Amino acid sequence: MFLNSRVLKLSQFAIAALCLLQTSKAVAWGQTGHRVTASIAEKYLSDDAKAKIDALYPTQSLAEISTLADEMRSDPSEFWQKTSPPWHYVSVDEGSEYHSSKHAPSHGDAYTALVSFSATLKNPKATLQDRQLALHFIVHIIGDLHQPLHAGNGTDRGGNDVKVEFFWQESNLHRVWDSGIIDNKKLSYTEWTDWLSRKITPEMAKQWQTTDPKVWIKESIQLREQAYPSEEKLNWQYQHQHLPEIKQRLQMAGVRIAAYLNSIL
Repeated sequence: MFLNSRVLKLSQFAIAALCLLQTSKAVAWGQTGHRVTASIAEKYLSDDAKAKIDALYPTQSLAEISTLADEMRSDPSEFWQKTSPPWHYVSVDEGSEYHSSKHAPSHGDAYTALVSFSATLKNPKATLQDRQLALHFIVHIIGDLHQPLHAGNGTDRGGNDVKVEFFWQESNLHRVWDSGIIDNKKLSYTEWTDWLSRKITPEMAKQWQTTDPKVWIKESIQLREQAYPSEEKLNWQYQHQHLPEIKQRLQMAGVRIAAYLNSIL
């Protein structure tokens, strides 16, 4: 695996302390969105998966660990500052479908990291620390891949370079999709989870069960182009247009986090 286990052996105390820090870098869904996807996932986990997850994180929920991959980017170590940031997204040029041999850079991306972390999580010989790291990255990456601008076109850093004004505040397109629209609803992650979970029918959950990341990426690419606005000033109309898409992507990510963990645990 491409991870340096010596770098990754962080004490529980250090993790707890560093999680209080906020990273200034753009992150998919923001803390609320990631916690929503993880909370929805907990409703669809198999008993075996629950037991194995509890063994890794006996005192923390999936929602609690879902944001660690972003929060730890405040850590000054090379792993968190340089090695792991590319694992939050993929880049796929216009008119293409994702192929890791073509699109993944040598340092990896969200797809290759997910494959690698999955192997670690399934490996009984892996250290506890490495398996813990693998679990919280898997939960996080699956959420990331359901945010359309985390399947970027490779020209504008997933919309980070697209400057907009969102409800009369300076922002960028990526941030609007990560957290702007979600946080503008003024709901807690538990309220989001409750409201969205109630609307997932058994038929919908069954339809969304695919565990192939390339399918998720393809869906995000299709939504990506619709995310780019025709004007810089975004408010009620833009939010009304895209909120249903964001809601569904959160729901789908939650169902698929569970399906993916069920399949490998």
